[in-house]
Amino acid sequence: MNTIPTITKNLLIINVLCFFASLAFGSHGIDLDELFGLHFFLASHFRPWQLFTYMFMHASWQHLFFNMFAVWMFGRIMEQTMGQSRFLFYYLTCGLGAGLAQELVQLIQYWYFDFASYEQVALNDGVMAMSDYLNRWNTVGASGAVYGILLSFGMTYPNERLFIFPLPVPIKAKYFVIGYAVIELLSALSLKGDGVAHMAHLGGMLVGFLLLLYWRGGNGGNRNGHGGYRNYGRSSSGSDSWNNFRRWFTSLFKKKEPHIDVTYGGRYGQEAAYRQQKKQDEEELNRILDKVKKNGYDGLTPEEKKRLFDISRK
Repeated sequence: MNTIPTITKNLLIINVLCFFASLAFGSHGIDLDELFGLHFFLASHFRPWQLFTYMFMHASWQHLFFNMFAVWMFGRIMEQTMGQSRFLFYYLTCGLGAGLAQELVQLIQYWYFDFASYEQVALNDGVMAMSDYLNRWNTVGASGAVYGILLSFGMTYPNERLFIFPLPVPIKAKYFVIGYAVIELLSALSLKGDGVAHMAHLGGMLVGFLLLLYWRGGNGGNRNGHGGYRNYGRSSSGSDSWNNFRRWFTSLFKKKEPHIDVTYGGRYGQEAAYRQQKKQDEEELNRILDKVKKNGYDGLTPEEKKRLFDISRK
């Protein structure tokens, strides 16, 4: 556990502790899922804090294991890429977005079936008051936040190859994420009633996508060696954000030149890192100068002006 970054480690610990707490309290007749799970906002058991607490509760061992395995596998990488505070903000925001998406889906269902016109609902095991039935709409799990993490990994390291059981061959991260999104969308539209909040998963991915798009808007040209981005700068304008997204999405389907990753140590590692940083600075400088040539110096954002000054001093 010492090799796991701080935020990822604490998320794993908190989720596991919450699950054991739900088991312990449940043995004494206290249902923590009922208190901290996310209820439909028109139900009597809904509380505002449930939009955050629901993502730390889980329905079963399997539910907990698969979510926490994904947090451990992809979350530690994204925490190291984003930084602790930004990763935690991203995780919670995706979870909040997933919760709001689930509330919206339930509201549409409530309107579509005109539940407001009924005082009771007939179920297989008898008749239930509508108020009690609405309180059954309870969502738990970190899946929305987890799907946001998967999206961020796929966008940051799109060409990383993953071994996914039971596929016999590795698959690139970008295709893995796109495939997951398509499966969730088809599952949501199938209306099977499988008890899984598929639209919440998609909501987490959508909010994560919009947040990443905003952060990367001002640094669309700063790519890492895997075809993704090497930092998460703030957006300079909506137009830049759209252009950066369009370039990123188009690049997913371009054939990449083969490359060899070489790891250096000692003095050679320092020289290689210096050459790599110098190359990145030159690319960034060329991008800014092209923008100056096109729009003038006043067309630069404050971050780009500062970056131009910093590079010029080196």
